Amino acid sequence: MKALPGRKTDVKDSELNAKLLRHGLLKASFIPNRNQRELRELVRYRRSIIEERSRQHNRIQQVLKERTLNLALLSQILGSPSLDMLLAIADGEYDPEKLASFARRSLKRKRTNSNLLFKAM
Repeated sequence: MKALPGRKTDVKDSELNAKLLRHGLLKASFIPNRNQRELRELVRYRRSIIEERSRQHNRIQQVLKERTLNLALLSQILGSPSLDMLLAIADGEYDPEKLASFARRSLKRKRTNSNLLFKAM
């Protein structure tokens, strides 16, 4: 239909559609079955949740940057050690050594220089 030449109006389009339909020249539109529609809805919902999680992650990073916290050594700002540190900061803990004690695994090796982890509080 879109490939037909000439100016298009709703009246002309509807007349042409009726004419083509009478002659059996229009192909039926694809309507997915119920399972496919539900799956598409779930995928769209999952995508919106992932996008919201990313927005919150970016918001947390921005707040930390504004507060001059340098958590660059943390590979995941929302990982378990990071969340423990953020909860401690929310509870009023500002000692870099105590905050660095929440480090786990490879972050423990970096912990020796806690000034790199926390610039200024």
